[in-house]
Amino acid sequence: QVQLVESGGGLVQAGGSLRLSCAASGSIVKVNDMGWYRQAPGKKRELVALVAAVSSGGSTNYADSVKGRFSLSMDNAKNTVYLQMNSLEPEDTAVYYCYARLTLLVPTPAVYQYWGQGTQVTVSS
Repeated sequence: QVQLVESGGGLVQAGGSLRLSCAASGSIVKVNDMGWYRQAPGKKRELVALVAAVSSGGSTNYADSVKGRFSLSMDNAKNTVYLQMNSLEPEDTAVYYCYARLTLLVPTPAVYQYWGQGTQVTVSS
């Protein structure tokens, strides 16, 4: 059974920083890509940052709205990603969801998508 366990959300003032982490556990053959999406009230879920596996080039994509402020890193040995969020703005307030595409051997060899339970980030002005 694969799980994505998130931590690090909370309340912060504008201009402050938070760090989110997400650890994938289970019988994982490969992390194809992993990262974060967010959903603000009344809005669609949107990509924040996503890192591809090293075997796929290891590139990281960021939403334009967070470039230069957020940084995504990955500990491959721990199947864990970290999202460092600096210079936070009220517009960053949302539920942040960890996302991963993982190669598993069970129930059948394939690539599967997983979502975390979400963690609230609130930025006050």
